[in-house]
Amino acid sequence: MNELTLTVLRLGFLVLMWVLVFSIVGAMRRDLLVGRRHKTGAPSAREVRRNPALAEPPPRQHARELVVVEGPLAGASMALGESPILLGRAQEATLVLEDDYASGRHARLFPQGSRWFIEDLGSTNGTYLADRQLTRAQPVELNVPIRIGKTVIELRP
Repeated sequence: MNELTLTVLRLGFLVLMWVLVFSIVGAMRRDLLVGRRHKTGAPSAREVRRNPALAEPPPRQHARELVVVEGPLAGASMALGESPILLGRAQEATLVLEDDYASGRHARLFPQGSRWFIEDLGSTNGTYLADRQLTRAQPVELNVPIRIGKTVIELRP
């Protein structure tokens, strides 16, 4: 082969490599932008006219009461205030659980803004929010069961 043919082949190979790089970058960009096609935020006036349900979200209910649903204290309730609630068997706990599977200082239920959060305090048997064991503080929605041993509690409006 002569020198000109070899140079044309090298240039063609270089162009082919750049086409491959640009096609890969384009595919990755399309994959990353798939979720952005749906608009978020406030609906436009036209969307509200077409669907009046979009105009205003329903008012959010706030938790006002902690109710024991199952366990030795079933039926007991406690009004929620601004201070955190310590759950456990220890006498200094806000809600003393008469449950052999609860630790002395088992979990803490605390307000943050208008929401309540639950966190496990290193208990032996764990704290469960809707059948999922807590590994960190999680927000608690209304009527979602929190299980500590044999005791199940819920936040109610």
